[in-house]
Amino acid sequence: MQRSPFSPVARRTSTRDLLCALTLTLTFTLTACQLPAPGVRTTSTALSASEAQTTPLARAIEGKLAAHPGLSGIDPLAKPLEAFAARVDLVRTAQRTLDVQYYIWRNDLTGTLLLEALREAADRGVRVRLLLDDNGIPSSLDATLAALDAHPNIQVRLFNPFAVRRAKFIGFLTDFSRLNRRMHNKSLTADGIATILGGRNIGDEYFGATDGVVFADLDVLAIGPAASDVAHDFDRYWSSASAWPAHEILPAPQPSELEALDRAAQAVQTNPAGAAFIAALQEKTDVRRLLDGTLTLEWASTRLVSDDPAKAKGKAAPESLVLNQLRDILGEPKRELDLVSPYFVPCEVGTQYFTQLAANSVTVRVLTNSLEATDVLPVHSGYARRRKALLKGGVELFELRRAAGASASKEQAPGVFGSSGSSLHAKTFAVDGQRVFVGSLNFDPRSVNLNTELGLVIESPVLAGRIEAAFWTQVPQLAYQAKLDSNGSLYWVRQTADGTTRYDTEPNSRWSTRLAVWFFSILPIEWLL
Repeated sequence: MQRSPFSPVARRTSTRDLLCALTLTLTFTLTACQLPAPGVRTTSTALSASEAQTTPLARAIEGKLAAHPGLSGIDPLAKPLEAFAARVDLVRTAQRTLDVQYYIWRNDLTGTLLLEALREAADRGVRVRLLLDDNGIPSSLDATLAALDAHPNIQVRLFNPFAVRRAKFIGFLTDFSRLNRRMHNKSLTADGIATILGGRNIGDEYFGATDGVVFADLDVLAIGPAASDVAHDFDRYWSSASAWPAHEILPAPQPSELEALDRAAQAVQTNPAGAAFIAALQEKTDVRRLLDGTLTLEWASTRLVSDDPAKAKGKAAPESLVLNQLRDILGEPKRELDLVSPYFVPCEVGTQYFTQLAANSVTVRVLTNSLEATDVLPVHSGYARRRKALLKGGVELFELRRAAGASASKEQAPGVFGSSGSSLHAKTFAVDGQRVFVGSLNFDPRSVNLNTELGLVIESPVLAGRIEAAFWTQVPQLAYQAKLDSNGSLYWVRQTADGTTRYDTEPNSRWSTRLAVWFFSILPIEWLL
């Protein structure tokens, strides 16, 4: 007798089958989210000073280094096109090694061109080590990276990788505590003696190659001890337990992918927007000026600050963290602190620190993104909830405007903060007009507690003076200043050629956006920001 599909027995059977299917699916998903057992790691180290002596870079700078013993040569890279061109030329100049470490690497115009430059360097015998945070690379790059890793002179490693490649968010659902910690470091070092480090990732928005959001950012080109320090710090991350060989994570390489990379790079050059960008790269770069001896450098004592890579596993000693290193190196500001941070979330402890400095007659000025310029609303909410307390405590707050038509004038207003871009991304501060920090560190809980960071403390009154001067000249023209009225209510002022404009709500923002910021501000997520 045939049992009706609506009978109790049939219903129990269907429910049991459904539960079994769901259990099998969940088991498969959880299994797929597990990383494979680590294999044998090939060991390698940065090029020693003696090994690098025969390279063109070494020959070009040996006289300068001899004339400034113990000091590093520093060249700020504020303009976006110049910053990208310097990277390309540094890659093309390298003869022995390239050590490249980034948080984000886009599969776009600039990402394609720089990957092609790395492959060409490997073709001429340069050893290339490419270390990328796996959260910052799109799955569309997996096949290209796998093919590059198969090149005899290229090794690719992924920091804190995801096991699931096409839908990485699944990893956060099953392994949040690990994957929430990321490698935020950014550096590119050639032959162990010249490096570029700072705030820029690799993507069109960081180099003015897009009509969308353009980031105002800051890097430095450094030679001498600073470059050597970055090279040896790279070794720490390369050999860390969180850096996985790409071949253990990515699909099997296809040789045709390198040909596809070649075609993509060639296509960029025939694309009208890409052709214009490449034409701009033909201008003489700071790296070429370094090679021909015409580049003016700021010579200074430097200290590298870098998190222990064990921080990615939550196992770093407190004294090894960047913020504690900075406290030891910088001490307490005595006269002024000028701070630039796109993501500024001081929390209660930071708010007390900055307001206490102000109470001790230290001038504290902060430049961060306005609501109209920010690219992360929850982060702005973390800043907004502390804004009144900071202002009451005497801290001066400036919020960068989203410049109209920024993409049409990417190289305008060059200075310590790059172009008058539509969103701030530089991370720097100056202390007492004497010392400058440039690096990847934001003043937020994520940088302090979760992500690894890298930066350079530069003992340079000249560079510190540029930042101080910018707060008096550039910043009032590019930013709103937040203030409190006599009733303790917030308002903003903007300086223009016609005078001062006042705003009683966050400038150029919609009520729905302000509502979203308020909603995020009441959630217990400050520690994640």
